[in-house]
Amino acid sequence: MYAYIDGKLVFKSAAYVVIDAGGIGYHINISLNTYAKLQDSEKCKLFTWLHVKEDAHTLYGFADEGERRLFLHLISIPGIGPNTGRMMLSSITPVEIQNAIISGNVTLIQRIKGIGPKSAQRIILELQDKLKKEGPETLSVVPLNKTAAEEALSALVMLGFNRNIAEKVLEKEISKVGNDLNVEQLIKLALKNL
Repeated sequence: MYAYIDGKLVFKSAAYVVIDAGGIGYHINISLNTYAKLQDSEKCKLFTWLHVKEDAHTLYGFADEGERRLFLHLISIPGIGPNTGRMMLSSITPVEIQNAIISGNVTLIQRIKGIGPKSAQRIILELQDKLKKEGPETLSVVPLNKTAAEEALSALVMLGFNRNIAEKVLEKEISKVGNDLNVEQLIKLALKNL
């Protein structure tokens, strides 16, 4: 429902922040990872996810889109709720979580409070292929100087295509027509061949 909330940072603690946006104060739960990334500046932008239950509507905020995406992957697993997902993101960095899942490192995930051996194995089993397919750059901040080919590849991966196959198709198209195409043209050509 809310993609992000951008406004004045009114209150900041390790567990939540209050952001004033348009005269409304939003109470947003955050991880320690997000807390560490927040500056003491007055202006603040958090990517959000709204959890709706019978008795509460709870906002969760993330410093970047990659952290939110990983959080949504984590809570898609039965038995992992939003508070456990936030605990995981607070215990170790999102990059460490993703690398542990991809490499099958059960012991690292198991060290997180509230995650036992069975939960750690289930997380790896259910997310390993998804995270491998997305690639490691999904957690990093998007650089401003990405080439058209890199942007097209990211878009194709986000659409669900296998990274390696999409990369090969893009390379083939670029070798045919040259490097003068924009992102949209590259995506259209690639989609014809995928």
